[in-house]
Amino acid sequence: MTHRLIEASGNPFALTHLDSLESEAVHIFREVAGEFEKPVILFSGGKDSIVMLHLALKAFAPAPVPFVLLHVDTGHNFREVLDYRDRTVAQHNLRLHVASVQDYIDRGVLKERPDGVRNPLQTVPLTEAIQQHRFDAVFGGGRRDEEKARAKERVFSLRDEFSQWDPRRQRPELWNLYNGRHAPGEHVRVFPLSNWTELDVWQYIAREKIELPEIYFAHERDVFLRGGMWLTAGRWGGPRDGERVERRLVRYRTVGDMSCTGAVDSDAATLDAVIAEIAVSRLTERGATRADDKLSEAAMEDRKREGYF
Repeated sequence: MTHRLIEASGNPFALTHLDSLESEAVHIFREVAGEFEKPVILFSGGKDSIVMLHLALKAFAPAPVPFVLLHVDTGHNFREVLDYRDRTVAQHNLRLHVASVQDYIDRGVLKERPDGVRNPLQTVPLTEAIQQHRFDAVFGGGRRDEEKARAKERVFSLRDEFSQWDPRRQRPELWNLYNGRHAPGEHVRVFPLSNWTELDVWQYIAREKIELPEIYFAHERDVFLRGGMWLTAGRWGGPRDGERVERRLVRYRTVGDMSCTGAVDSDAATLDAVIAEIAVSRLTERGATRADDKLSEAAMEDRKREGYF
């Protein structure tokens, strides 16, 4: 890996902040490749999973990435993001497993929620895909700055045979030493971006010239207001009576199920403009635009205990 010099520091071998984060993530990917038999990368086409895949490609270049990809498709994902996902998989000749929430609904395993939100329904398809394919390490793009439950997470997060998370079983990770030991049936969730912030992610995207779905940049879109957020109309159940569709200049800070992911008013159409906007923001991306995190004070922690990321 190329080490960039910080001339003003007086130390010719010092790494920049982004270099240090990149180096840590690359180390985590290589550690997992050495410790586990069948890892998988969660890849949705969202910005964090895009950066995670970029780091995996760097970690093993010029060899191919030795992991397959997994996406839990709710059926309410943004078309722009799914198109980006499929292009990326084809570009790098990767193998993608798709676990479909709609399939589980059609089979009667899951029931549609009255509010149309499917993000909480991802847990069963995710955990069954892990069990079916016997994945023993699952990479996720979660970061500690996103949400208070994720701030408790270790880089290597042990899950039991039911994919459930128990914060009391989390292991110390002193000196970047990671313990991947697990009993048969258990697996480890791995978070290479744990120590990154939203601003770090965007600055790294700019530095590495990483392509993103256009949904992350300001564009005109038909949206309606619900619960203080601008949502995209769709078959999932919006808008309702009394909710008026407007065409606004918006962008998305985070991308998930369109039924619970809100857009923000923005004219940031370039990477520099997005970075400047985030630098002065006082709300995390999930706090500002994810309705599923507002169901209760412990919404994310409850889902993590059930097997969600």
